Amino acid sequence: MPIPKSSPSSGQTPKKQQTISSFFTPKCSAPPAVKADKAPSGDALRSAGPNGQLNSDSLFLSDDEEPPLSGSRRQNSASKRGPNRDSDDLNYTDDDDTSEPPAKRSKALKDTVTNLVPTSHDRENASSRQHHHSHTAQKLNKSDRTSKYLFSSSPVPAPTEAEDGKVQAEKDRLHRKFIKKLGRPDSFAELRRRNRIIDEDGGGTEAAEGEEDEDEAPAEKPKAKRGGSGKGASSKLTPMERQVIEIKKKHMDTILVVEVGYKFRFFGEDARIAAKELSIVCIPGKMRFDEHPSEAHLDRFASASIPVHRLHVHVKRLVAAGHKVGVVRQLETAALKAAGDNRNAPFVRKLTNLYTKGTYIDDIEGLGESVDGPSGGAPASGHLLCITETNAKGWGTDEKVHVGIIAVQPATGDVIYDDFEDGFMRSEIETRLLHISPCEFLIVGELSKATEKLVHHLSGSKSNVFGDRIRVERVGKPKTVAAQSYSHVAKFYAGKMKSSSSEADSSASTLLDKVLALSEPVTICLSAMITHLTDYGLEHVFDLTKYFQSFSARSHMLLNGNTLTSLELYKNQTDNNEKGSLFWALDRTQTRFGQRLLRKWVGRPLLDKGKLEERVAAVEELLEGNQSAAVEKLKGLLSRTKSDLEKSLIRIYYGKCTRHELLTVLQTLQRIADEFGHVKSPENAGFKSDIISKAIANLPVISEVIVGFLEKINPEAAKNDDKYSFFRENEETEDITEHKMGIAGVEHELDDHRAVAAEKVGKRKVDYVTVAGIEYLIEMDNTQLKKVPASWVKVSGTKKVSRFHTPEVTRLIRERDQHKESLAAACDAAFSSLLRDISLRYQDLRDCIQSLATLDCLVSLAEVAGQPGYVKPEYTDDACVCVKEGRHPMVEQLLLESYVPNDIDLSSHATRALLITGPNMGGKSSYVRQVALISIMGQIGSYVPASYAKLGMLDAVFTRMGAFDNMMAGESTFMVELSETSDILKQATSRSLVILDELGRGTSTHDGVAIAQAVLDYIVRETKSLTLFITHYQSLSTLTRGFPDGELKNVHMKFTERGEDGRDITFLYEIGEGVAHRSYGLNVARLANVPSSVLELAAVKSKELEENVKDKTFSNISTLLQNVMAESASDHFEQLVTGIDQL
Repeated sequence: MPIPKSSPSSGQTPKKQQTISSFFTPKCSAPPAVKADKAPSGDALRSAGPNGQLNSDSLFLSDDEEPPLSGSRRQNSASKRGPNRDSDDLNYTDDDDTSEPPAKRSKALKDTVTNLVPTSHDRENASSRQHHHSHTAQKLNKSDRTSKYLFSSSPVPAPTEAEDGKVQAEKDRLHRKFIKKLGRPDSFAELRRRNRIIDEDGGGTEAAEGEEDEDEAPAEKPKAKRGGSGKGASSKLTPMERQVIEIKKKHMDTILVVEVGYKFRFFGEDARIAAKELSIVCIPGKMRFDEHPSEAHLDRFASASIPVHRLHVHVKRLVAAGHKVGVVRQLETAALKAAGDNRNAPFVRKLTNLYTKGTYIDDIEGLGESVDGPSGGAPASGHLLCITETNAKGWGTDEKVHVGIIAVQPATGDVIYDDFEDGFMRSEIETRLLHISPCEFLIVGELSKATEKLVHHLSGSKSNVFGDRIRVERVGKPKTVAAQSYSHVAKFYAGKMKSSSSEADSSASTLLDKVLALSEPVTICLSAMITHLTDYGLEHVFDLTKYFQSFSARSHMLLNGNTLTSLELYKNQTDNNEKGSLFWALDRTQTRFGQRLLRKWVGRPLLDKGKLEERVAAVEELLEGNQSAAVEKLKGLLSRTKSDLEKSLIRIYYGKCTRHELLTVLQTLQRIADEFGHVKSPENAGFKSDIISKAIANLPVISEVIVGFLEKINPEAAKNDDKYSFFRENEETEDITEHKMGIAGVEHELDDHRAVAAEKVGKRKVDYVTVAGIEYLIEMDNTQLKKVPASWVKVSGTKKVSRFHTPEVTRLIRERDQHKESLAAACDAAFSSLLRDISLRYQDLRDCIQSLATLDCLVSLAEVAGQPGYVKPEYTDDACVCVKEGRHPMVEQLLLESYVPNDIDLSSHATRALLITGPNMGGKSSYVRQVALISIMGQIGSYVPASYAKLGMLDAVFTRMGAFDNMMAGESTFMVELSETSDILKQATSRSLVILDELGRGTSTHDGVAIAQAVLDYIVRETKSLTLFITHYQSLSTLTRGFPDGELKNVHMKFTERGEDGRDITFLYEIGEGVAHRSYGLNVARLANVPSSVLELAAVKSKELEENVKDKTFSNISTLLQNVMAESASDHFEQLVTGIDQL
């Protein structure tokens, strides 16, 4: 065949044979063109590839021969023999170990022919050969130091077929010469190994793929050993690591906890996060899961591990820190795997659990009370809130958006939904978020900037010491989302209807009708939430539509976000703790589920007068019968109910309950049912109140069901969490019985095998021993070891004895382990079946627990009512607040001295507004808060701190108190103040209580007075709300003249003056009629320790200003008097009277 031969260009010298140093010089990425020349020798042809091309591995080198270099190549090499010589020499590719591309093979063929047929080129370059030899040792000594700067311009060539034996033998001979010449056999191998990394990366392939290709190439394996390197550039991924990467790619936003033997492990970036959050050790390694070239020098993933029994402790901490955590478990056991078809494959692993703050229900304690809600709102109650928004109409201050929300509390099964329009201040959204206090957001589609800022503010306003943030997740919103959502929801509930029993068909169809009647935005949220919770295995919570509640149902008083914060219903404003809040003052509950119900009562006061009177009557009966046997019996039952039955019941419903927990729940429910087992109907409950009687009558209803479930359980085994003996013998399933019989049969065979073993070792009998957890060991003295058959396997031993397993014992133990693991699976299946049976009675059990929670709340309110100075309020249909000697319910409990009581008398038909003036720190804000809190407490159904109270049915309480800005929204303090006032003017009705504190102080005096006067006049004259208006603008007091029937009245906080210029002020904290014409701000400055020099200057300026105002007033009055006397104009006369009043 024709032999390719390069034609040197003019000026180039002929090529020479290669030497070692050629491997340390950079190669051109584009080799010279080749052409046919001579035929190769026989050896060279035998080493050629399938296309007749020769491999570079067929090079035969002698000690005194060197490679041919083209003229341009030598010239380039010579020009670089300066300071960069070392690095240039070290740039090589591993062409000696792998096949070359076709162009390079032509060059190899040419070199081989040149080697066999000497040319004049060799003789001409004899001197240059010695030059190359002189630098070889120096190059190799520097290889370690400079190996990290290697680069390669060509990718790794594909491997070729194995050379024949003769060529391989010649290569081995050359390799021995290399070793002799280099002196360090591992240096060249290491360079070649590192160069392979760079070649693979440069070729654009992942390290893992390259290594797999290398391992599959048979010719490469002996070379790896011969090169002296134990493993490749980055160790091949283990099958388990491939599993982890595969699962991680599907859940990139999740921290994976992987079960590996007796530990759970974190890998890569997850390990770094876990180490930081859990304060555990992270073993360094790869952080990324995409096999990036930057981590090619690392041969394993970074990892951290935790013990199996501490899994939920650490998962709770990660979840509480705002992370999404996934648990990857082994789905098969060692014994069953050994007996299966995949005994040589890795353990099958799967993501079995996903957790976030809102979906963590695997522990009865949940995340505890450490999870705070948004500032001012209720403590986070574990709700997941899904929200979607569409721009309805308008822009700027007239902007209106249509919002749909659905909030789910997986721990209790409660679902809240609503859709509404909201203005540009987003006060409606804020109100709902503060009431619901979600711990997790799911946002469907894009939100407007204002809503996004509100969600961002509330999700980031965590006040606990760890600074936790509320988790926010987002899903897309395609254009056809409405149709898709209706279809998805309909299919979801249609599937529930198909799976339901025939007697449940009617309720299932009612359920579907109720869901399909939801509005479009709510349906979109419901569909998104079903999809979201399916990942966590919690979608069944939507079966319980009995517990769907509309937030906007007007059966409750409206308390917006400002009211919750200003009146401190859930948290105080000092340090954002529960202590000092209204909920803290009313909470005397004994149970967790009772406490949650009371929290709802506080945030949603009743509007129905009939229900309210029933509730107060129940509190009164419990208070009056405090020492009676029935009440003591009820209190004793509540105090003994320690477990959180509501959360445990929903865990049973989800199938996540433990055996010990199930026994505790059932026994607690049995005790509750038996306590009032004699009650067959509400009439013979022993109480007059319908609420108490019905609640008590609901308790024994479940008795028969609970006893039926308890009959199946072995209590001792359940307490010890023993799954094998959990069911009583007559209640075990066939599978459990079968595997237990199988284990008993194997153990019987093991017992019989002792005689056979004794006969083999020449003893009368042998006994089994158990050492270090290894059972069925046969112990032999070391002096008798010659009697032991060679087939016996030695397991352990000491100086005196050795312990063995016979082949038969090994077989029987393996068989017994298979039975044990099958038995464990059968026990788990039977337990899951029991949980499903209990779930079918979920509604009845939940009703029982809710009845007990109601009783707990009523007993709590009765204890509050028993405090000195509390009175039962009277209720009327009119909008009125009439209180004698009322007190602030929280402040009086925190004050060491007694609280000064005050009266209030507001009515829609008489005085409906008070204009309150008084000195700074005189008690104005405490007074108006006291009135609002007494009104709210009365509509919760509680006694109130007063000597007498007559309360009307208020539909809302609105407050505008305090000064703060909203820089994120670009709103100044005054803008926020007026925006909130605007919302109040739009929403308030004649049955609302409105509290406005110092409106207008954020701007100039004239504008502030004008705005305050206009707002007050509008509320009293147009809206006709019950109003408490605090101001330091004394001129507003003249407004009362415009209401001759006394709808607006001036009152002030009393005080006494002493000392020079009334410098010493004594606050009396009592309300009195009239106007306080001074605010005494300098006294507050003195209390605040403002420097005396500043105070003195301020006093001088204050006096000057007062004198100037008086002079101007006198001048105006004299002018008006002249006009009146001259013209007798009535309007001038009114102005004259007003001026005299101001003096």
